[in-house]
Amino acid sequence: MSAAREVLTEDAGAAVAEIAGRAGVSRATFYRHFGSRAALLESVALEPRPDARARILAAAKDMLIGTSLAELSMDELAKAAGVSRGTLYRLVPGKGALLQELIETYSPFEAIRAIVAEHRDDPPEVVFPLIGRAIVGVAGERLGLMRGIFHEVTAGGPAVAEMGPLFEQTLGLLAHYIAGQMAAGRIRPMHPILALQAFVGPIFFHLMTRPTIERLVPLPMDHAAAVDELVAAALEGLTP
Repeated sequence: MSAAREVLTEDAGAAVAEIAGRAGVSRATFYRHFGSRAALLESVALEPRPDARARILAAAKDMLIGTSLAELSMDELAKAAGVSRGTLYRLVPGKGALLQELIETYSPFEAIRAIVAEHRDDPPEVVFPLIGRAIVGVAGERLGLMRGIFHEVTAGGPAVAEMGPLFEQTLGLLAHYIAGQMAAGRIRPMHPILALQAFVGPIFFHLMTRPTIERLVPLPMDHAAAVDELVAAALEGLTP
């Protein structure tokens, strides 16, 4: 629903494929949930105005595309979200909590954890493409936010400390899955974190740098097709 509101605000005539792409789901999944575009439009029209927390996160998402967390003004955020300063700090008591909620709401980490949990016994050629497509779900408008989050995380500021459990859970599941695949002889032996970086690193690098690169060298494929190519290259490189 959030993705539909974003797309329809930009283009009221947007097609189902565009809405599904923004949401990071297939058209089959869309039609399974809504049945038709008309049913989606009706649901969006009947849905109540987003609550204060949702408005705060949506406003912060937009603001962080053009500024860093350190430079973000909490007063300006409250104004953009249409809430009082007291309400803002009651719901997100600091920038660390704000960053954590943004990651939980807009990042692909939850989807990745679900994929690994559901496919823990499946080989990398099944699991890695699913994870790649989950990461592609952040492309488009959310990509700017993800670049901002990536900067905050790699900078190692105090706000990141509050996100420890979230990263530990996601990285722990992935590392455990990869270690199991190594034991099964499906991934060549190395430190699991290095194998994870060899797989995920090129995907994030591509998505983060693509807007700049496309201004210099046009790429003849969309985000999903490009990530599929990178996943295939990672699988080939990691196979014993």
